[in-house]
Amino acid sequence: MMRQYELVDRVRRYNPQADEVLLNRAYVYAMKAHGAQKRASGDPYFSHPLEVAAILTDMKLDDATIVSAVLHDVIEDTDSTREEIDRLFGPDIGRLVDGLTKLKKLDLVSKRAAHAENFRKLLLAVAEDVRVLLVKLADRLHNMRTLHFVPAEKRARIAEETLDIYAPLAGRMGMQGMRDELEDLSFKHLMPDAYAMIQTRLEDLRQKNGKIIATIERELADELAARGIKAHVEGRQKQPYSVWRKMERKSIAFEQLSDIFGFRVVVQSVEDCYRVIGVVHTKWAVVPGRFKDYISTPKQNDYQSIHTTVVGPGRQRVELQVRTEAMQDIARNGIAAHALYKDGVAADRETLTGESRAYQWLRRTIEMLAEGDTPEEFLEHTKLELFHDQVFCFTPKGRLIALPRGATPIDFAYAVHTDVGDSAVGAKINGLHAPLLSELQNGDEVEIARAEGQVPPAAWEGLVVTGKARSAIRRATREAVRSQYAGLGRQIVTRAFERAGKPYAEDKLKAVLPRLARASVEDVLAAVGRGEMFSGDVVKAVYPEFMEERKTAQARPRGEPGWFGMKKGAGLVFKIPGEGGYEQNQNSIPIRGLQGDLPVRFAPNGGAVPGDRIVGILTPGEGITIYPIQSPALTAFDEQPERWLDVRWDIDEGRHEFFPARIVITAINEPGALGTISSVIGDHAANIDNIVFRPLSADFREMTIDLEVNDLKHLNAIISNLRSRSVVSKVERVNG
Repeated sequence: MMRQYELVDRVRRYNPQADEVLLNRAYVYAMKAHGAQKRASGDPYFSHPLEVAAILTDMKLDDATIVSAVLHDVIEDTDSTREEIDRLFGPDIGRLVDGLTKLKKLDLVSKRAAHAENFRKLLLAVAEDVRVLLVKLADRLHNMRTLHFVPAEKRARIAEETLDIYAPLAGRMGMQGMRDELEDLSFKHLMPDAYAMIQTRLEDLRQKNGKIIATIERELADELAARGIKAHVEGRQKQPYSVWRKMERKSIAFEQLSDIFGFRVVVQSVEDCYRVIGVVHTKWAVVPGRFKDYISTPKQNDYQSIHTTVVGPGRQRVELQVRTEAMQDIARNGIAAHALYKDGVAADRETLTGESRAYQWLRRTIEMLAEGDTPEEFLEHTKLELFHDQVFCFTPKGRLIALPRGATPIDFAYAVHTDVGDSAVGAKINGLHAPLLSELQNGDEVEIARAEGQVPPAAWEGLVVTGKARSAIRRATREAVRSQYAGLGRQIVTRAFERAGKPYAEDKLKAVLPRLARASVEDVLAAVGRGEMFSGDVVKAVYPEFMEERKTAQARPRGEPGWFGMKKGAGLVFKIPGEGGYEQNQNSIPIRGLQGDLPVRFAPNGGAVPGDRIVGILTPGEGITIYPIQSPALTAFDEQPERWLDVRWDIDEGRHEFFPARIVITAINEPGALGTISSVIGDHAANIDNIVFRPLSADFREMTIDLEVNDLKHLNAIISNLRSRSVVSKVERVNG
């Protein structure tokens, strides 16, 4: 564990004017506050904040950031308070530490909403001060370095969260070194076999090609020196996760990768960068389409460099990155490079934030996403914004718009302004009319045609790739159908309170809005109406002591297939093929939200499986039919909200019951097609109940297959595998 004097020495190496008293006070305070706390590794907990601080000293950050790293867990994990931190260390450090503190007593019904709300709090604090992000990323990096000490059941969740959120966030901030390490550590825990295989192959390749790399380095350096260009040339190798991602994205084998090794040329000036390109392109043949100039057009995260690929010595393809020392610093440390000390004097706060386009992008993105979305939507849209590579397009007046790769004119319109996106009806790309769903390319000039009073179609939400566009479309369509869903939700919630024997009052519901992570009663009712929130959770939020009673079903005799009679205390028993026909399953499966002695059945023509959001439709005198929420049959009941029952699955993990589902396959009419399809279904341990054939043409046959599967994941795996078979042209699920 790092000693007190070692922390001070690390900071003073790059900042001789460091506040030694402040650093010592933070060290002693955090050590006492964490006391005898231990980490999963058995080490003193205090070793963790010290390691986080050490990571940040490598980035040469200011005293306040280092002190915040030492203190970052004291409010969350000890008896320390924000007021005490403000008093002892000042409000600036207090604000940073508070921004890094999870909401302790977050009284939310949904754990997913609680996780998303904590993430929203973190990013809102980042929007106020980028140093919060730097500490959080260093915190996550050290936690990932020690993840092998964490219980196995938690590792995958933490690694997946790192890969989904923190690694791409580091990349968006230009901190490529940190991103690479976070990705590789996540990859190692999520897919250990694939990680080990690629590591072994890379090591074999390094030993095999070591002399070739040294030769190319020497030849390139000698050629530049002969032209009077002072340059540092070094070979580099792709990281395991980067290799894996490219193999997956392009569906190619390791042997087909041509750019595992690359070379970086670091020179003294921008002029030298272009001189290097002139030398390289004159001496060696250029690979077409592989030249990118990020100096004249920097990436959104401030990254600048020239990329090119040539056929170099020994006919070896050589990927080159050419940049200056300053560009190299930003490429390595990203946004942290804007917080470096100059001549021993700390940069002021304007310098910390004002020079970084990456931080400006992040702050605008956070401010945009924070407007009116639920915590879960905020998290979803943030992920969308983080992942994509970029294309650069222009407005007719020459304004540069950076968008994710795969973006459409709809995304472009929303990037210009929300009002432009909401009113978009057409587009011109490079002066020519083009569909709004066209994929934009680098350098496109885009002009948006607008119509006042236009409401964006709800279908656009699934077609755009930016979080801003998706958020705005969802908000606009939400407002357009808000009253309809709120009315349906009011009916469902009122009935839920009646079944619970509790009085419904909007003032009581308004008082518990924070627990439901919604801003208004209308938002709650609309969420229930849309199926995003379970009505039982609303009752529980108002009456925490309410314990929902499970009402479950038991199969009737075999002579009444498909129907189930309600019986309190029993389970919902599904028909499962046995040696003597269909047998009762002794392990019952309850569905919540049903009440009374009413017969229950699944919807015809498709059924429902666990993982589907389901609703019950009450037919007086006949019983209740369970439909998946996406079933087109439900439109017949839009004007009869009193018949809707809010139900949901309540199944323990690890149970393997069978549920009805229907798929339609368009298959090539050739011998063995049915055998191939049956084998796929059998290999996934699913049952086939019935098959109906319909000829479409001489070459194609349509098969409607009734299946029995465990859940939605099981069904989707079967569909995905079927789509990969050469005899299958199309596979779709039928939803009642």
